[in-house]
Amino acid sequence: MLIAKRSKVVFIGDSITDCSRVRPIGEGRENALGSGYVALVNAIVEATCPSADLRIVNMGVGGDTSRELKWRWKSDALDLRPDWISVMIGINDVWRRFHHRRNVTEDQVSLEEYEDTLDELVASANAAGIKVLLLSPFVIEENASDRMRLLTAAFGEAAKRVSARRGAMFVDIQRVFDRYLLDSYPSELSADRVHPNLTGHMLIARAWLAAVGFEPEPFSMKEGNTAL
Repeated sequence: MLIAKRSKVVFIGDSITDCSRVRPIGEGRENALGSGYVALVNAIVEATCPSADLRIVNMGVGGDTSRELKWRWKSDALDLRPDWISVMIGINDVWRRFHHRRNVTEDQVSLEEYEDTLDELVASANAAGIKVLLLSPFVIEENASDRMRLLTAAFGEAAKRVSARRGAMFVDIQRVFDRYLLDSYPSELSADRVHPNLTGHMLIARAWLAAVGFEPEPFSMKEGNTAL
């Protein structure tokens, strides 16, 4: 696995990351990590590779755009001194152009601002010696010509460009959902095309783990063998 044993990983983003995690710091047992992909990543690693001994923290905040993430980046990411930061942000930057307050233009984030913000955030992490994973925003929509889907794809491409420019790892979550929808329907994963159900969160978790080269330890049911 690309992430060394006993590393601290901060997951940060919007409601898809948040998933009712504990405040102020989403870390610990029970429901501290929320009910989404962050908790699933932690559970899979703990159950199948306990020797990794990762310290996972959830700092997602529902409703955040990249602009709002920038405001709390130092306190909620850099100041926690992680080894890695996993970022998934952008769907609210897109969503605000389509919901009932779409005429409140001062709340909207342009594609250019989004890319500049991500670039600045990743650069600051690099300067602090922190590795970064950028996860693309996504819409669970099989119609590639849908207006919201098209704009989300543009924001995903911006995240990909920042990853290439700054040497961050990029995980194309939109592509993960697109592949799944070849054999399924959006309504089976989300009621609003944005917030995934547990199956959708598992798709994100699996993609994240694959990106970092995670491999479970051998499993045995033999008596006296405690390896997982």
